[in-house]
Amino acid sequence: MTKIVSSLNLKGGVGKTTIAVNYAAYCGRKNRKTLLIDLDPQSNASFGAIGLEEWKTHSEKKGTVSDLLGAGQHKSADGKVKTFADVVYKNAFKNVDLIPSHLELFTVDLDLAAKPSRERILFKAIKDIIADYQLIICDCPPNLTLPTQNALHFSTHFIVPVSLDYLSVLGIGLLLNRVKSLSGDLDNGDLQNAGIILSRVGRPSKHRGETEATVRSDFKDSVLGGQIRDRSAVSKSMEDANSIFNSGDKDAIAEFNYIFAELDKRLKIK
Repeated sequence: MTKIVSSLNLKGGVGKTTIAVNYAAYCGRKNRKTLLIDLDPQSNASFGAIGLEEWKTHSEKKGTVSDLLGAGQHKSADGKVKTFADVVYKNAFKNVDLIPSHLELFTVDLDLAAKPSRERILFKAIKDIIADYQLIICDCPPNLTLPTQNALHFSTHFIVPVSLDYLSVLGIGLLLNRVKSLSGDLDNGDLQNAGIILSRVGRPSKHRGETEATVRSDFKDSVLGGQIRDRSAVSKSMEDANSIFNSGDKDAIAEFNYIFAELDKRLKIK
């Protein structure tokens, strides 16, 4: 069965997109057919996978996830909604296809306000190709609005990247409770938490050590064992539309490999 993983947090700047993009690349390197869906209107996962210029060309000529959701349908004379085959970007990384995002998603809740079953639109658009992939990774915006709801409606799992700062940690419990409630409303009671990932961790300090201890104490086995440090190689690889595994930074690569190997186990992926 295809594993469908949503990467989400209610706070931005916690490494959510970096983890989604690099886990997709990691899976591709493991010869797993993978689909990365960028649902954040900031489109950073798209930029990190194919670069700004390639994204511009593709979005103009082929379309984006906003077209699948029908967000720009009112702009078309015939009102035609594009299909998965229209908008997919093949081989963004080895064995990794991409559905890019677009700024139009900022208004998607208003655009689709009167649309029935609007939280199921994305699933309906890609349901026929889900079985073609071993893994689908959804990079969600830092909120629980319509794009995130569409992802959670058909996800099998979700992950929660967090940084070791007060505001990021403060929202973990709230997010878990809201996702649990939302999954019930979306008729997806089987949605599982695949783990909390400590990300963008700065230099060792007493405060960060105490914060990490609190997170691990409060959320116990939900927290993955490793952590991803805030390294220049990580941001540079995203800027270059390349994965961390081509960065040459052995320490960064080792950290991502450790986290993703543990995530594989939780997802029961071989």
